[in-house]
Amino acid sequence: MQAYAIIEDSGTQIMVREGDVLDIDYRAAEVGSTITFDKVLAHRSGDADMAAIGTPWLEDASVSAEVIGDTLGDKIDVIKFKRRKNYRRKMGHRQSHVRVKITSLG
Repeated sequence: MQAYAIIEDSGTQIMVREGDVLDIDYRAAEVGSTITFDKVLAHRSGDADMAAIGTPWLEDASVSAEVIGDTLGDKIDVIKFKRRKNYRRKMGHRQSHVRVKITSLG
């Protein structure tokens, strides 16, 4: 089985493997820079049978990722409507994300 880690970023828990490309919440980071995730909830190396589980986080574990670039999420429509009152409001939203590639689990 492949090595993996479960990290927490901005309140979301994400299972990552080395080489994964994922979109995380936006933060100001230059392309090519490295982001380190210190809140590792669980870690399993490829050769071990057991996973290390933190309470709530593992002390000496971290996951490194390289910034690929900025991206935008899917567009959502926010609609307010009150029947029989001639009240309609429509607004769109696209969330900003940072695309990263996981370089090392440790």
